[in-house]
Amino acid sequence: MLGSSKSTDAMLSTPRITILENGPYEVTGHIGLRRTSITPQGHGYLYVDEGEIEHSDTIMHLCRCGRSSTPPFCDGSHVNVFDGRLTASRAPFDERADVQEGPTIDLMDDGRCAFARFCHRELGDAWTLADQSDNPEKRAEAIEAACECPSGRLVAVDRQTGEKIEHFYPPEIDVLQDPERNADGPLRIKGNIELIGDDGIPYEARNRVALCRCGHSRNKPFCDAEHVSFQWHEEEPGNYLEI
Repeated sequence: MLGSSKSTDAMLSTPRITILENGPYEVTGHIGLRRTSITPQGHGYLYVDEGEIEHSDTIMHLCRCGRSSTPPFCDGSHVNVFDGRLTASRAPFDERADVQEGPTIDLMDDGRCAFARFCHRELGDAWTLADQSDNPEKRAEAIEAACECPSGRLVAVDRQTGEKIEHFYPPEIDVLQDPERNADGPLRIKGNIELIGDDGIPYEARNRVALCRCGHSRNKPFCDAEHVSFQWHEEEPGNYLEI
């Protein structure tokens, strides 16, 4: 029994998100959970930390149906009413992404947009900046635009070394709000947290992904910006259409 206990402790200490069938995200491991707002600044946007959300260090269940009265946590509202079938491709990012070649960086783009708008910068959008990356300032802005993308849609690649350029993130979950768009957004998952499907099969480990929590995404479990279309708010659990 002692060996079994140690094994269980090790599993609980490993940062992991398991998607429960037609149910919530089960989160285990020591993962920070924070509220974060997408906030305009000049011609761009910032992540503004709104504060840590208290939770257990071992296990928590985060709503993905959009109906919970205790957001971001699950309250069981998904039972018998939520179709949470996972529809997104499991193909690796490198296979799904298109590549735009630039002078000093390439920009990989898999199209999974959460409409967070960090790809739009004061000097231009990520694609234009990558195309002009022989300018050091625009190269730096292109890299920042890619790295700030919460969904992992964009990845900058150094043309000389072939290395992907990523910010380091510890395992964290940001519960995004988007007051400018009158909506609450997805879960911003950072730091290569393991993501397991409801069939027990893991998804490709990514430094950044955005997971749907409004329940409307047509690309589950990932966000496809439907929270903006529906102007979904977590504090209004009736703010959804029947699925």
